[in-house]
Amino acid sequence: MKLATLRSTSPDGRLIVVSRDLRKAVDAAAIAPSLRQAIEQWDLVAPALQALSDRLNTGDASGAFDFDTTACAAPLPRCFQWCDASAFLNHGRLMERAFKTEPIPDFDTIPVMYQGASDDFLGPHDDVPLPDESLGIDFEGEFGVVVDHVEMGASPLAALERVLLLVQINDWSLRALGPREMKSGFGFLQAKPSTSFAPVAITPDELGADWRGGRVRLDLHVQWNDAWFGQPNGGEMNFDFGELIAHAARTRRLGAGTIIGSGTVSNANRAAGSACIAERRVIEMLDQGDIKTAFMRFGDRVRMEARNAEGIAPFGVVDQRVVRAGL
Repeated sequence: MKLATLRSTSPDGRLIVVSRDLRKAVDAAAIAPSLRQAIEQWDLVAPALQALSDRLNTGDASGAFDFDTTACAAPLPRCFQWCDASAFLNHGRLMERAFKTEPIPDFDTIPVMYQGASDDFLGPHDDVPLPDESLGIDFEGEFGVVVDHVEMGASPLAALERVLLLVQINDWSLRALGPREMKSGFGFLQAKPSTSFAPVAITPDELGADWRGGRVRLDLHVQWNDAWFGQPNGGEMNFDFGELIAHAARTRRLGAGTIIGSGTVSNANRAAGSACIAERRVIEMLDQGDIKTAFMRFGDRVRMEARNAEGIAPFGVVDQRVVRAGL
């Protein structure tokens, strides 16, 4: 099934069920007022949500309306925990060269992960307010999972079974602030503003064979100011989501609604392009001897859409504009 959140007076928004073709939706507040609350009692409400989804997809849902993604918040406008990894080693190695940092010990055997801000997620068409163009404004296309409760010490296989929903993410970065925060040893803070999400969260079964081995095996099509930027495939994750969840849960329990991100989708084949500007810049330096691409300016737009082989975009589209904060 496919779920989304409409903006409302509640900070968690209002839960709706969305049709498979993303054309229709129906209010689900009678089952659970918000997606956050649905996740916290998933075993109780999931059957009713699935039944409503089935009726919507057969045209039998009372009160169905046209699905308007511009009215959507992030599927989870806030959650208790958001952890982002760097599961594509191609990207990680390129970033080491970009930021001139020492290789991370055990990078190819132990996932790296930081804990980001989870109190202010952005919707798919929200403007992205940032304070200064000189901070190196960059987008980062990713996939993510929303999990049920995960016990401390869960194995990767057991952890993968706790995945409730899949999401598509734009994890904004301010590249000028990243190197100092990485060298501090305390991780990202100012370098990671509010994260954005595509409008629809989906249960793994919606992807069929494109959800396999704990990976979202879709091309993530990225456009910057209407120009093609890249379409890397999520199948090249070096660590699958089971391994990422287990890493986060090694010494703690994970609460229901925790989101785990894949990190920037990246492919070894240069022809796939990139899902972030920093990666393109370091490739330009390596392949051409000079950086040609600047970071984003106020007024720039980025569009991200994960598609399957038939061109279907199961998560919908992220399409956002960067603006000066305070205006």
